[in-house]
Amino acid sequence: MRIAVTGSIATDHLMTFPGRFADQLLPDQLDHLSLSFLADELQVHHGGAAANIAVGLGRLGLDPLLVGAAGVDFAEYRSWLDAQGVDTTAVRESATRYTARFVCTTDTDQNQLATFYAGAMAEAREIDLAPVAARAGGLDLVLVAPDDPAAMIRHTAGCRALGIPFAADPSQQLARLDGEQIRSLIDGATLLFTNEYEAALLQHRTGLGRAEILDLVGGWITTLGANGVTVAREGRPDLTVPAAPAGTVADPTGAGDAFRSGFLAGLAWQWPDEAAARLGCALAATVLESAGSQTYELSAGRLIARIERAYGPPAADALRGRLQHAL
Repeated sequence: MRIAVTGSIATDHLMTFPGRFADQLLPDQLDHLSLSFLADELQVHHGGAAANIAVGLGRLGLDPLLVGAAGVDFAEYRSWLDAQGVDTTAVRESATRYTARFVCTTDTDQNQLATFYAGAMAEAREIDLAPVAARAGGLDLVLVAPDDPAAMIRHTAGCRALGIPFAADPSQQLARLDGEQIRSLIDGATLLFTNEYEAALLQHRTGLGRAEILDLVGGWITTLGANGVTVAREGRPDLTVPAAPAGTVADPTGAGDAFRSGFLAGLAWQWPDEAAARLGCALAATVLESAGSQTYELSAGRLIARIERAYGPPAADALRGRLQHAL
């Protein structure tokens, strides 16, 4: 199964604040907020939602095609992605802009304050999926991940025109999209990915209820953080899969992207939803233990052991053969 992942390619600048943001917020002063948090650590990592998801798929042996826009500083990042099993031939390199930047500060409660600078990502709207799909010899699924909003709308329309199944992952860009745009992104999607807050925001922005959204999509996957994930499909009871416990949490950035990698890998391998969600949760826990969204290491033995601890020996045995082959 050939999967293309469209969306952001970025550099993550991750800082840690040795305190609680909540202790610094005065409820009666929030209308003119002015705060500076003195961070005691800075790490710079490769990131971006689409790149994170593609790296996870690449490490699982899926040969994903990354579709997005990067900047004049992309050469080193491209080499890194190529080494992770990601096909970067469809990445557009800007002649004038820098690669997007994600600047995030995390406090001791794992709350985050972040700013995203689009940079070259603004040129993603210039990418046409038709020649990309033709050069790839066809695509079986396109994940439309957070990106320049116009690019997300163009890629979704392109999938419909080309008859390519697509998955919708509007995530952070829900804040930039109106109800009509959101509906256009999810209508007809094979899968819809959100977290719990985004699920509520999507319904509020579109005015659609849960049942109406399930009429538009093939399946709705909602990540719940430490409470795991739910998979909803029309006409079936909701499936809830507990999270795979993580050890010491180093950084929450990229955990949701890792879940998507695992779930989509399971989909490509024609696994049932429960097995795919378990793999996604195991990858998310692995990323939580790493500082940076692409710095984690995967091995079949450790991944299978994590799944066994979380879901029991039968669950691990069911996935063992494929994971040993992939890794």
